Amino acid sequence: MLALTILGNNSAIPAFDRNPTAQVLQTADESYLIDCGEGTQMQMTRYKIRRSKITRIFISHLHGDHYYGLIGLLTSMGLLGRTQDLHLHAPEPLDAILKLQLSVADTKLPFSLHFHPLRSEGIIVADKKLQVECFRVKHRIECWGFLFREKKNPRKVNAERAAIYEIPAAFYEKLQQGFDYVNKKGSIVPNEEVTTAAPKARSYAFCADTIYDESLAEKIKEVDLLYHEATYLKDLHERAAMRFHSTTHQAASIAKLGNVKKLLLGHFSSKYETLDAFLPEAKEVFENTELALEGTCYKV
Repeated sequence: MLALTILGNNSAIPAFDRNPTAQVLQTADESYLIDCGEGTQMQMTRYKIRRSKITRIFISHLHGDHYYGLIGLLTSMGLLGRTQDLHLHAPEPLDAILKLQLSVADTKLPFSLHFHPLRSEGIIVADKKLQVECFRVKHRIECWGFLFREKKNPRKVNAERAAIYEIPAAFYEKLQQGFDYVNKKGSIVPNEEVTTAAPKARSYAFCADTIYDESLAEKIKEVDLLYHEATYLKDLHERAAMRFHSTTHQAASIAKLGNVKKLLLGHFSSKYETLDAFLPEAKEVFENTELALEGTCYKV
């Protein structure tokens, strides 16, 4: 299971009841917080996101609307008695910032905070069920996107069918891996005769803040769900480029080039009181698009 809950979908300034960037990706066992803008704690409470389930936090870059809520969240976790380890993946300078904030407040967290600096593209988490990669995006400062992929599930053994072919239970693990069975007579039992394929592993890509960059399409190719910023409507493409952001058409173009299944638009400029024009514009280029609406949970 992968499910994404949007906590904040606005850009730099909270406005029109929209909050800065934050979202939670939930698996069956854990929750991952992606960015932590101002107000994230309140949004977590509002939408019933349990702090205790968060095992990892990913910060894309050090513009305030993507991490100013972090020190408050960490402190609250401590005040609420958290003891389990927490892993933080972020640009390297954030480590010194957090240490300074905790030091001047004479605050000691009652849990271990493991800081993992983002230095190069590649795999940064490899759990039993999920793999996370980071990739660079083009913004005014160092900025990272994140790609979450479920590990490929093993094939499911049909025990009744396996018994008919007298396949020993000790060989089941091989069957799950896709191997055929060769019996004592030398006859081959095709794997498909006694197993069924597991559901397809799912994937989610978070592109953070970025100028229009077609090279991103290869990095997020064929993901099930893509989040791409669309700070501006298409008529402001020059402003978007000047500020290293993207428009509706540009986000949709990346989704189309990457052959993704679904696109989520977010990081809306506070110059727009309503978001009514965003979805129709994006759909002109990529039909399967939705807006990243706060409080909405999107199943991957």
